[in-house]
This record gives sequence, C-alpha cells and structure tokens, in this order.
Amino acid sequence: MSLKYSRVLLKLSGEALMGEADYGIDPQTLARIAGEIHDVVNLGCQVGVVVGGGNIFRGAGLAAKGMDRVTGDNMGMLATVINALAMQDALERRGAVARVMSAIKINEVCEDFIRRRAIRHLEKRRVVIFAAGTGNPFFTTDSAAALRAAEIGATLLLKATKVDGIYNVDPARDSSAVRYDSLSYQQVIELDLKVMDTAAFALCRDHRIPIRVYDLEREGALRQILEGQSIGTLVQEAPRAA
Repeated sequence: MSLKYSRVLLKLSGEALMGEADYGIDPQTLARIAGEIHDVVNLGCQVGVVVGGGNIFRGAGLAAKGMDRVTGDNMGMLATVINALAMQDALERRGAVARVMSAIKINEVCEDFIRRRAIRHLEKRRVVIFAAGTGNPFFTTDSAAALRAAEIGATLLLKATKVDGIYNVDPARDSSAVRYDSLSYQQVIELDLKVMDTAAFALCRDHRIPIRVYDLEREGALRQILEGQSIGTLVQEAPRAA
C-alpha cells in the first residue's frame, strides 16, 4: 500500500521514552518506537524526529523555583541531545541509518543542524533526529518541531502523546472529556487547547503543515496514519466557504 505522506516530522516528548518508569529512558519503549519508525522508513517515508528532554530535565520547572530561565533552558537542550543519541542507537540496532543534528554546537557527538544537509540525509532514507530544540531559550521543543517541519518541507507533523488525540479538557482529570476528530489551527488557538504551544500551531498554520495528534502507545499507529487512516485528531486549515 502506498503512503499518503512522503516526508514527516515526528515529535516525541521526553516523557514518552520513560515507559512506565518515573525517570530516564525505558529500553523496551525506546526499541518499540524505533521499530515503528524503521518500519515506515522501509516503506519509503522520509522521517525527521524531534525529541523533548522532560524525562531527564525540565528547565521551566526549575526556573519557576528560582533558577535562571536561560540556564535552565540550556540544560534542557542538553537533555534532548541525550535522548536523541539514545534514539539514534535504538534505530541503528534495528538496522536503520540515523543522524543526530543539534541546534547547538556539540561536534564530538553529533552534527550541527544545517538545513540542506538534513534534507540530503532524508533523501538518502536516513532518519534525522533534531536535538537541542531551536538552540534558543524560551522556545519549547514543540516550537522546534514546527520549525524543523517547515524547514525540511514536511507534509505532516505528528505529535505522539499518551492520549489518543486532542480533548476539550484533560481526560486524565475529567471523565467527561470529549475528543475532537478534527480542528482548525484557529480553533485550537482560540480554545487554548494545551496539546502544543500556540507558537507551534501558528507556525504550522502559516506554512500549512497539518498536525496529527495520536496515542504513541497504540501499536502500528504511525504506519496506519501514514497510510491515510484517521487516527487521533487532525489539525489543519479550515475549509474555505463556497
């Protein structure tokens, strides 16, 4: 079966790598995610990945307790590099070819992010893992994912979470929460839905990159989405009135 999307950007939170643990990286969870990525690469999809660092360090949380925000965010960027290297290793163990590209210079362990080089890696069917966010404090890895998606010309941004889409309220706290099948960028911003930050949604809106929010723990979901199945919640440009 042919794929609906030829080049995608997958956003993974750091917490997604923890599995059932409270901290760090769960090897089985990491291997499962890497397996799903490798599967769709073998089908011909070009995949970029942005990984957060919240399983290791969350700069905004310590900033709220008195740490300098810039220092905290810089530490958070380094945490994403650790996760990116772990993902690279897991992919290579599956037989995939992967490259880590960092927005901050850390040349002993990974490449600098250079847009044209990243696109060339993708064209050669290498998984490109973008680390260190945007390289700037005050920007989330969600914003980094939207930025990299625009830079590489991704046709879809995938936001993998622990819930099966976007809800009107947090389903973990309210059993009456209602899931949306689809939303426009403007609806997400106006309703202040917190699945990604506003800057990320606005960037995707400006570059007309659809966003699919789905449950990372649903086995085979990544492949099913790329084949065109409607899983989770789709955020895209509102249809124009006739």
